[in-house]
Parts: sequence; structure tokens; C-alpha cells
Amino acid sequence: MKPILIRGGHLIDPATGIDAPHDILLEDGKVAAIDKPGKIKRKDAEILDASGLVVAPGLVDIHVHLREPGQGYKETIASGTAAAAAGGFTSVCCMPNTIPVNDSPEITRWMLAPERNAVIRVFPISAATVGSMGEKLTNYPALKKSGAVGVSDDGKPILGDEIMFECLKAATRYRLPVIQHTEDTRLTAGCSMNAGPVAFRLGLRGMTVESESSLAERDIALVRKVKGAHLHVAHLSSKKALDAVNAARNEGLHVTCEVAPHHFVLNEERIGDYDTNAKMNPPLRAESDRAAMIEGILQGRVDCIATDHAPHACHEKEQEFERAPNGITGLETALGLTISVLHKQHGMPLPSLLAMLTHRPAQVLSLTGRGTLAVGSHADVVLFDPNEKWTFRAKDSRSKSKNTPFDGYPMLGRVHTTISEGRIVFQR
Repeated sequence: MKPILIRGGHLIDPATGIDAPHDILLEDGKVAAIDKPGKIKRKDAEILDASGLVVAPGLVDIHVHLREPGQGYKETIASGTAAAAAGGFTSVCCMPNTIPVNDSPEITRWMLAPERNAVIRVFPISAATVGSMGEKLTNYPALKKSGAVGVSDDGKPILGDEIMFECLKAATRYRLPVIQHTEDTRLTAGCSMNAGPVAFRLGLRGMTVESESSLAERDIALVRKVKGAHLHVAHLSSKKALDAVNAARNEGLHVTCEVAPHHFVLNEERIGDYDTNAKMNPPLRAESDRAAMIEGILQGRVDCIATDHAPHACHEKEQEFERAPNGITGLETALGLTISVLHKQHGMPLPSLLAMLTHRPAQVLSLTGRGTLAVGSHADVVLFDPNEKWTFRAKDSRSKSKNTPFDGYPMLGRVHTTISEGRIVFQR
């Protein structure tokens, strides 16, 4: 690959503490040099003019659904990673709820094969139990050897105390985080949105915040019994669950969590008159919970931001609210939403915001050399204008699916160029 010299930009790398004008040289897929403007001289390098742009580590998303194998009509690894690149992401971790479930080294290796035509780096998260049925553990050492960076049954949370305890013990033995969708599904059967006045008005059964917090509390109680265990709470959405996570951390337990942009941008009112593009799980919560997510992020009590990118075909969303599948796309809107709400509206400094999209998610899943532009790290870079106003149009999305509540949504902060391991994979 030809070396790339990025000149004239404002470099923000939260992992190294750099927040100043710097040039950066990328060579052989790595960060080769960083120096003050004009100091790096390489006549053989391709020059990228970053004047007026922020130069930052490529974004890291530890919670996406790429749908392959088995549901290529919704998304493929190629289309999902293309959407990710357009959103500034250079690393994505994909959940195992594929068809068949990614519960074996063979499927994990299939997802990583060059034939999948991934645009950026993919890190599979394998199933914690066979078939994600919550009964028998998968082969953790074999899965890790094949490329898995964590284990999770995701949308089918592990409910049995004994199997969750065994899961934590085995994962700890092989240094894998256990990622849990904290929903006690025994309390949410037949529910399709948050429990509250909006659900009452629409005549829909609602999920209580206790269905989320109670399972988080159960899992934390089990973590206390397993020395060194790492529990990661996925797409946390309620103040009660966030309080439980932070109480665990105050005890010294290794419990981390993520929040999705839709849970700090929207509340349950966005469902309007049964808009299925606002249906997700966890559901959009009350305004008080949305505010709690923002407060938790600003106070540093949330580890990272993850999209929970969940593509569905139009015909699947175009049915009765209770029957429509949960989930929205999110890879191309995450940075714009985060800058618009956390930075512009709430004054969160860009370095703090970027930390939650770069090195902190990389730390959660131990993605070595990702989420930073330190010399020697992977040449994963995003160039964006934090002040550019733009409007997201679902029809222009690189994802195969268009299920988003943010179609026509005005945003601030737009990606101009994404570089993955020294290759330009997106350029506006």
C-alpha cells in the first residue's frame, strides 16, 4: 500500500491525550509517525488534506448485527461494513444471532473469511450457549482461537442462574467477557414497548424497567462469586440498571456497560402512532431514563457508546406494531447524533465524546491496537467535520435495510474520509 500523509488536520486521540494540530503518516497498515504540522516529509506518500477537519482514531462499535449467515436479504457482512465505513467505523463486533447461530468455530471462521468482502475489520462475538438456548455452554477456548472476542446469547438472555454462573466461570478461565442482554423475558412476554402512559394510550403491553434492572442485579450477584469475571451489560436503557452497574463497579467488580445513541436521543413519545421504525429492544424509555443516560455518559459512568445496528427488511417492519421485529439501523447516524446531542446540546468535550467511540470500547473487548493513533497501532482513521450540518436520508444508506427513526433527521458532524488499516474505504 502507498503511504498516506494526512496534513493540516486537528488530531484528537483520547488514548494518548493529543488534542492539537498534527500531521500523521500511515505506512504498511500502521501509524508510522505523528508530528507537528509540516514536520513529516515523505515524497512518495499520498497526501490527504485535512484542513478544517478533525482527525481521530477510527470508531469502534462493539454491538452490531450483520445478519450473515442466513439473513442476507437484510444485511450482508459486505453491506454492513460499508455502512460502518460511511459512519466512520473501522472495527465492528458482530452478535451471534445469525441463522444458524454463531456457536461454533466453523461459523466464526466463515464470517472472517475473505470471501465475505468486509470493508473494515470484523470481530465476531460467539454464542455463550449452544444455539443460544441457555442450556449448554459452547466451546469457549475453540471459539476464542477461531477469532471470537466475547460470548453472548444477546437477544436470548441467559435466565438460568446455574448456567449463567458456569458461563461466567468458563469465560473468566479463557479471558473472555460475557455480554448480556439484561432482560428478564419472563416479565416481558407479549410486550412491545416501554411500560408507561404512551403504552397505555396505544393499548400496548409495556416492558417495565425492572425487567432490565432485575437481570442486571442477578448477573452482578453471580459476578461476586467468580473472581476476575467480566460482565458487560449491552444497550443499557434505564436509570435503575445503570445504578446497579455503578454500584457493582464501586464494589470493585469488573462490570462494564454501553448505551446506544437512540436511548439518549429519543424517548417513548417517538413511537407516535405505532411507528415500527421506533420499535427496538430495549425499548425507547421515558424521558427521565433518557436524561439519566445522558447524565451517566457526562459523568463517566457509562463505558462506551454502541449502535446495536439491527437491520430489517421493509416488509418486516411494515406490519402491526406488536408483530414487527425489534431494531433499527445505526452505523451511519451514530457520530452525527452523538455530536449533536452530547457535544452541541450538553457541552461534552469532543475528546471525551470520542473516547466513548474509540479506545474505551476497544478496551472493553481487548481489541489491541484499535481505537488509538499511537505510533505502531493499526492505521484506522476517521476524518470528520464536527461543525458540518447535514440531514440523514435512509434511501442513501449503504445498508441493505432502511429501518431507522432518523430518516430526514438534521445532524451536526459529518464523516468525510475513513481509513481502515491504511486503506481508504470511504471518501465523501
